[in-house]
Amino acid sequence: MSAPSRTPRLKPLTLLVLQACAGAAFAAPEPAPEPAFRTEPPIETVFVQGQVRQVQNITRKDLQQATPGTSPLKTLEKLPGVSFQSADPFGAYEWSTHISIRGFAQNQLGFTLDGIPLGDMSYRNHNGLHISRAVSSENIGSVTVSQGAGALATASTSNLGGAVAFTTRGPQDAAGVQLAQTFGTERTSRTFVRYDTGLLSTGTKAYLSATRQRADKWKGDGGQDQDQFNAKVEQELGRHVASAFFNYSERTETDYQDLSFDSVRRLGYGWDNYAPDWHRAVDAANGNYTGGVTNLDDAYYLGRGIRHDWLTGAKLELKPADGVRLDTTVYGHRNRGESHWYTPYTPSSATVPISVRAQEYGIERVGVVSDLTWEIGNHTVTAGAWGERSTHSWSRAFHAVSGPEDTSHFLDNPFSTVIAQRFTTKTRQFYVQDSVAALQERLKLNFGFKSTRATIDGDNDIGGRAAGTLEASKKFLPQAGLTFAVTPQAELFTSWSKNLHAHTAGADGPFSQTQAAFDLSKRTLKPETSTTVDLGVRAKNGNVQGSVALYAAEFEDRQLNVATCTGIVGCPTTLTNVGKVETRGLEAAVDWKLAPQWKWFNSFTYNRSEYKDAPLYYEGTAAIDVNGRRVVDAPRVLFNTELSFEQAGWFARVDGKYTGKRYYTYLNDSPVPSYWIANASAGYKLGVAGPFRDAAIQLNVTNLFDRKYFATIGTNGFASSDPSGTFATMLAGAPRAAFLSLSGKL
Repeated sequence: MSAPSRTPRLKPLTLLVLQACAGAAFAAPEPAPEPAFRTEPPIETVFVQGQVRQVQNITRKDLQQATPGTSPLKTLEKLPGVSFQSADPFGAYEWSTHISIRGFAQNQLGFTLDGIPLGDMSYRNHNGLHISRAVSSENIGSVTVSQGAGALATASTSNLGGAVAFTTRGPQDAAGVQLAQTFGTERTSRTFVRYDTGLLSTGTKAYLSATRQRADKWKGDGGQDQDQFNAKVEQELGRHVASAFFNYSERTETDYQDLSFDSVRRLGYGWDNYAPDWHRAVDAANGNYTGGVTNLDDAYYLGRGIRHDWLTGAKLELKPADGVRLDTTVYGHRNRGESHWYTPYTPSSATVPISVRAQEYGIERVGVVSDLTWEIGNHTVTAGAWGERSTHSWSRAFHAVSGPEDTSHFLDNPFSTVIAQRFTTKTRQFYVQDSVAALQERLKLNFGFKSTRATIDGDNDIGGRAAGTLEASKKFLPQAGLTFAVTPQAELFTSWSKNLHAHTAGADGPFSQTQAAFDLSKRTLKPETSTTVDLGVRAKNGNVQGSVALYAAEFEDRQLNVATCTGIVGCPTTLTNVGKVETRGLEAAVDWKLAPQWKWFNSFTYNRSEYKDAPLYYEGTAAIDVNGRRVVDAPRVLFNTELSFEQAGWFARVDGKYTGKRYYTYLNDSPVPSYWIANASAGYKLGVAGPFRDAAIQLNVTNLFDRKYFATIGTNGFASSDPSGTFATMLAGAPRAAFLSLSGKL
């Protein structure tokens, strides 16, 4: 609805807040529950009212106007505090996909799907799976981000710096078939089909969907392919609901070569692995370099990642009495994964100086998440528990080759296995909180705590890596916050919370050290913890809504895994405690409806994250002092702007993203330049077209101005120092790409 004529259409955010706070009239705001990051319906606004912390939402419309197949993570980059990087146009290539929030890295965030834990979604994942594999992007309904710290109910032991909750589109009440087809750059083809039964007379409704995507890399040889199947059924049981789901994914992605400043100067942003030129790869492995190549690590023949995932579960939503609700979900997840690298460091034979290094991963986990909500007068009491048992194994083996072979499948019969570890992790988490409404619901106070215990039993079967037991436990991790509605248009919010990051099992973390180093560090090893404070205001007036937030975080016992060699060699890492990280920042966002057809969204972030109180650590005889240095991969300034149009079936959107300078060295001696990137989309909703209804056509263009830039950094880890720029740990951003999509329903 348009603003009244007496209200100016243009209001800077500060003026908006002041005007809203000055209003004399008051009406009680609509109460909003504390986000438990469960399966709530999508919120059709970016700014989530009534929350004691900074909470924002990506709507279904945002997801629909992205290129089909785009990772839901990529759609978050418009929000303040969020930095997202990827080397492919979809943001789905997992080796390159990195997200950070307020300077906290991806493995320090929490992720859930309909309340089910996804772990930290890292590439060598030990406790979950990536959202791009968990469910097709077309089946995501909304994404909710808590930039400071997740709610107490979040099933995560890694959410030091924020939480991301993905909510799926459940079975629809109306029966129908949804079809979508996308074609685009690099022979991209994506087909999506979904069938909804609709609500049957038995109170049952269900859906099943299938997705097939094929795309070539934008440079080099190989593809990025994925097949997915998703299904869910819901059954009404009076006032209760039972549901079950099954998701399956097969993903095969060919890697891009990691770059350094030095290699880009010599070989350019378009440089990649040697495939399909086997002879050049063999010559390089024998030390015969051509075309500007100067060393073994400038390129390899080929790299590839294979992931197969099964995710299933059942949920029971009980409403035994008015104001009482009990939700319980049991789930299981199985993963089999393998990563391949043609390595010149281990020959297959006297005549073939290359072999395939394969790292195999496996996850078997089962768990239960249960939440009870009880409304008593002006109190809303919630309590819940999460328990999980996860078995994770990984190994490194070498396979002989006589030439270029098809490695798009799991490999058998290695000639050598050099590392094999196995970990059993038991996680127990409990929380309780109360939300109290007062002053005619103008004031809402939340307070509570959670208790976390995560125990890892690690075994080392082959190789010199560590084995042993580590436990991370805190019985009392409190949170408190309040909101105060100054007027119906403006509310103040503030929160304070403490969180813990459990130790990491697998190829990264404490167990990636040698046994001697592990035994030495275990005596003083502490789990990472954070204390976060938010203070802000949300306001809306006429056609403008926005928020401003100040935040501070103290990150204690920060653990650094320092790379000691190139990634393909895979040496044990050096784990060191660098004291704490001090973070201070400001976030602002405004959504302005310029006219009924036009909307303009802007977000700005200033983040200062620095290492403090850090003891010296040593690399060889060199003493490393990171005090006062900026945190790696944490841009100080982020800015996003987005202009959208919609009228009479036509829609269009153009956005621009600025990412400030970043570092991949702890001593900050190798800055990665800042960059601007722009994207555009446009389309037309045809409505009825032949046998189809809700038919639409859409064009998406990524990297509109074809900029050359470094997207992801830290793909091979972070180094203490690299003044010469020879450490290959960056990936170039994808060039301009275009995609045409057709969709409709039967």
